[in-house]
Amino acid sequence: MEKIEKFSGVAVPLKRSNVDTDQIIPAVYLKRITKTGFEDALFASWKAEPDFVLNQPVFANGQVLIAGPDFGTGSSREHAVWALRDWGFKAVFSAKFADIFRGNSGKQGFITGVITEDETKALWDLIDAQPGIEATVDLPNQRLSLGEMTISFEIDPYTKWRLMEGLDDIGLTLRDEPAITAFESNRESWRPQTLPAKGI
Repeated sequence: MEKIEKFSGVAVPLKRSNVDTDQIIPAVYLKRITKTGFEDALFASWKAEPDFVLNQPVFANGQVLIAGPDFGTGSSREHAVWALRDWGFKAVFSAKFADIFRGNSGKQGFITGVITEDETKALWDLIDAQPGIEATVDLPNQRLSLGEMTISFEIDPYTKWRLMEGLDDIGLTLRDEPAITAFESNRESWRPQTLPAKGI
């Protein structure tokens, strides 16, 4: 997982609230056995609507999603984060997130920043006035800038630290690799062991 500090990208207004994970990625796409390649599944049902925001060329390469409240509710599918990430998004800002979606996001290197509903609407207005405008996300200082507007966003301190350090669950474990190696080198013969995979 890459370290995240500061980046800029096209801001996309998703003027919908209570967006659940089935709307983010319909269940039919969950049959895949890979962890990548879900960009075609993102908001697949809504993309059938000609005026849907991601069908507009100016927003096709969006990286910062500004969404209505209660984003990521519903089932706890990690695929929702994978689809957003595979499309090219690096962050989503909303007044409220489902806890499981927020947790899955942090583990996948994806920012979920909490802002107020009034700030959300003000950002939408700015984007409407200048479609294609870039937003700058400053994770260390927890700031989101769009044009002349700069606001602070909330993020869990532990998640923020993991994102800035580029640590997913495996990365966290590997920080203790010397201790794990030392333990394994002195493992008693009666303890259970794992065997190398066949063919390796």
